[in-house]
Amino acid sequence: MPSVDFGVFLGLERPGYSPILDDVLQCERLGYHSVWVADHVIGMYENPGDPRFECWTTSAALLANTSRIMLGQLVLCNPFRHPPLLAKMAATLDSISGGRLILGLGTGWHEGEFRAYGYPYESNAARVRRLDEAAEIIKRMWTEEAPSFEGRYYRVEKAWNAPKPEQRPHPPLLIAGGGEQLTLRTVARHADMSNFAAWTGKPEDFKAKNDALDAHCEKAGRDPREIRRSWAAYGLIGEDAAGAEMSLQSYTANMQARYGAAGGDRRPPLAGTPEQVAEQIGRYIDAGVDLFILRFMGDDLKKEAELFADEVVPKFK
Repeated sequence: MPSVDFGVFLGLERPGYSPILDDVLQCERLGYHSVWVADHVIGMYENPGDPRFECWTTSAALLANTSRIMLGQLVLCNPFRHPPLLAKMAATLDSISGGRLILGLGTGWHEGEFRAYGYPYESNAARVRRLDEAAEIIKRMWTEEAPSFEGRYYRVEKAWNAPKPEQRPHPPLLIAGGGEQLTLRTVARHADMSNFAAWTGKPEDFKAKNDALDAHCEKAGRDPREIRRSWAAYGLIGEDAAGAEMSLQSYTANMQARYGAAGGDRRPPLAGTPEQVAEQIGRYIDAGVDLFILRFMGDDLKKEAELFADEVVPKFK
């Protein structure tokens, strides 16, 4: 069986920082590979004015208050931060944390956030092309002494970046998105990790994207095995069948209250007892997943994370 790791996605839409840190410390104690946070600047669930912690600032704080666990973003909105400065910030944070940063990057998708904060919302194709240039600049600044670059969207001239990141040759760069014409081409060119889509999807869907990425790698002259394949998934887990069913009923009611009829489309792809969840995970491993990022959707994240770490993770080690 290929090496498989498990991370946990943690929401930043909280009234305070302490519960966020408490959850991260719990994940570190339980031995999870990584924790992941999203990059949004307004409330995303109920009201846009709901409290939400900014992703990069929170990433720095969490790495400063932990000692072993990796931390990634799922994912930073590329147009929100100028790529050469982001490369400098990431190198600094990786150095400070002793090499525990995963830099997650994407095009951004929530037009309301762009408008609210005064960023132009370009076409999907333009945002992907902008992402491609950003990824090249970031990786060159991590590995070259003082690179220069001139593209359509960005330009740098002798962009010194010292100290370099702690990780060698550089921190993993995760690029998110599954567009088969442009985005996966960018993933093939620049990424160390992929993430095609978040929260739902069947194993056969993941395999189809995996195959498309492999084809882009072949065209780019890159070994597909150089790119780690991550998948973020809604998850529900109960100690027994009755507990799992109760958790699923509560989750379904919450989703339908939030999204109406569309809530049924958000059924967790990983749900059930530890044995059932492990069986489901096995199908995704067969489809090519080697890093699972779990978003526990029950009423008690700590309890779910502990049950999963105790009863599921050991089956894959």
